[in-house]
Amino acid sequence: MFSRAALLTAQRPLTLVASRTAAAAAAQPAGGAVERRQRPEHPGKVRLGFIPEEWFQFFYNKTGVTGPYTFGVGLITYLCSKEIYVMEHEYYSGLSLGIMAIVAVKKLGPLIAKWADGEIDKIEAEWKEGREAELKVLADAIEAEKKEQWRADGALLLMEAKKENIALQLEAAFRERTMNVYSEVKRRLDYQVECRHVERRLSQKHMVNWIVSSVLSSISPQQEKETLNKCIGDLTALALRVKSA
Repeated sequence: MFSRAALLTAQRPLTLVASRTAAAAAAQPAGGAVERRQRPEHPGKVRLGFIPEEWFQFFYNKTGVTGPYTFGVGLITYLCSKEIYVMEHEYYSGLSLGIMAIVAVKKLGPLIAKWADGEIDKIEAEWKEGREAELKVLADAIEAEKKEQWRADGALLLMEAKKENIALQLEAAFRERTMNVYSEVKRRLDYQVECRHVERRLSQKHMVNWIVSSVLSSISPQQEKETLNKCIGDLTALALRVKSA
């Protein structure tokens, strides 16, 4: 009896659907094909919690929008009317379990989903924190490497400065030794010149002494006396001339 009632209940929407389909076919122009309603595809989406959207899309393309629902209702009616699916006490147990499962999904699902999302966010935050820490360590390593390269460049500059300093020291030592050589050569040349001057003075003095001694030895006492008197007379005349002037 239940099977007949279910069959009659299922036939009413089928009759309504057939009448609407006939009316739509009559409204179409002659020779034209009946356009079926198309819905966009949603890959990965499910209906009723377990039926993939692709199945509905397949039925939409084959039978139209009401095809899957008609097929489902007809299949359930057929199973129940032929008593292929027997409604015994396990049926009501399964029905109650299904209701409990639906209530659990509706009531506990959001809480569990929120908790799972929180855990996922926490894990993602930990991963992100570790990634940022590693990136910071790598950035610090890069900065340290740049600083070491800068220090290496500074060491090269310091080496160049030391080389220039050593070159200046060598130049100063060369000039100092050159000046020492110049001083020593000049001192020796001055010594040679002084020796020549001393020899010349000694020779001149010796020649003067020799000439004087030769002249004195050639002058007689009488000539010396006459020369002395003549000198005295000249001096006296010079003194009288100075007084008269």
